Amino acid sequence: MSDRQTSTALERQIASQPEELERLLFQPIPDEAVERLRQAHRIWVVGTGTSQHAAELGAGMLHEAGRAAYAVSSMHFVNWAPPIDPHDGVILISHNAGTETSYAAAAWAVASEAGVRMVPITRRGGAMPDAIQTVDKETSHTFTVSYTAVLLLLARLANELGADAFDRETLVRVPHAVRDAIADPGTTEIATPERLLVLTGEGPSSVSAREGALKLREASRFPAEGYDVEALLHGHAVPLDARDHLVLLTPPDTDGLIDGVAAAASAEGVPVTRVHEPSELPPVLAQIPLVVRLQLLALRFANERGFDPDLAIERAWADEGLWTIGSPAAGS
Repeated sequence: MSDRQTSTALERQIASQPEELERLLFQPIPDEAVERLRQAHRIWVVGTGTSQHAAELGAGMLHEAGRAAYAVSSMHFVNWAPPIDPHDGVILISHNAGTETSYAAAAWAVASEAGVRMVPITRRGGAMPDAIQTVDKETSHTFTVSYTAVLLLLARLANELGADAFDRETLVRVPHAVRDAIADPGTTEIATPERLLVLTGEGPSSVSAREGALKLREASRFPAEGYDVEALLHGHAVPLDARDHLVLLTPPDTDGLIDGVAAAASAEGVPVTRVHEPSELPPVLAQIPLVVRLQLLALRFANERGFDPDLAIERAWADEGLWTIGSPAAGS
């Protein structure tokens, strides 16, 4: 980030992340929320889009606490609900406070009717009762700070439930790692390819690959795709050539498959860039500064391509009727 006055809400929100994460390190988490999850036999972590990516990483954090946790999309939870019962817990993630997102609101209704233990995580000032609050409502359609804020709070919840890997000494390193990522994102050699940008990683980094691809599509309108590295190898890499660019995210690379895919792509003439998070945080936590590097890449692509990164959902895609499908009110 330069010292000049920031020109978009996206740039300002990316820049705000170290300070917001430091604040959330010390924001009290209600004992009642922790106890609801502690008493739950299983924990469903529910969200849509960016919130679903947070749910997937959050489930991984809860696994570190030895908990049975499952990430599902809000729509899947509503229309194809898993067999939930009152002994379960639900963490409902909604950047727009649930009531403003159709399937998040419907997920709230489904969980409430089932009598499960609910822990919402949403923005400040939202209408969901007993919610753990993150940050003010973002003014860019390309959500960034609300995502990393949720991840930090999920890590704190996991720590409260027994995940020693996310203790306070470790978590205080996260804002510093984010500052380092903003100062030197390590993505400057990634130029806009002729055809397609593909991001890939293993395990938690595959979630960052999909989140990064989503940010690139929203902010810059550029066709980007994110894959788990095993899935990329099993067919998705087949059409890639010199017109594309492959971005490999680490950590982790447990068995060397990232290295193997890098070598194969180079042999096929596909340009390859590695983006590595050097902070030595646990791999799931390392996704917070790693995804910030991809947020900055999306911002740069938007600036270079002349698109407004704050206005992603527009024209027919912004039709109010489309966005109310699935809401409890629409079905009544």
